[in-house]
Amino acid sequence: EPSCLFLVRVSQGLIHMGKGLLTLSPTHSDRALLSNVALAGLIITAFAGLDMKHTILGKYHYMLYFLFVAAQPRMLMTVDEEGKPLPVAVRVGQAVDVVGQAGRPKTITGFQTHTTPVLLSVGDRAELASEQYIPLTPVLEG
Repeated sequence: EPSCLFLVRVSQGLIHMGKGLLTLSPTHSDRALLSNVALAGLIITAFAGLDMKHTILGKYHYMLYFLFVAAQPRMLMTVDEEGKPLPVAVRVGQAVDVVGQAGRPKTITGFQTHTTPVLLSVGDRAELASEQYIPLTPVLEG
């Protein structure tokens, strides 16, 4: 049956999205902020799935495009001024909440040192291992 095959291919595509380098998440900035656009895209697709036969399997298959406003990269890459990849040592570990603590506390715990590019999982946070380079943003994410 072609509709079942279509849904299997869509689900396999979502599971292996970008060969594991992308994820669907409505949060950004170290999971501190919620993107209304990404959340709406996920809700629209979930709502369209309630009546699959008349929406996604019918003439509104393009509603699957709403998912990709919530797609975010899981990898951390460092580049130089010209945009060329630059291997940099980073520490990757579990994120620790340091709001309101005095000084400059460690933001990760149980870290491992890797060389970029690095694949970050859900609860991971990265920081530069040395002071050789200065990050442009305080949050290192995909």
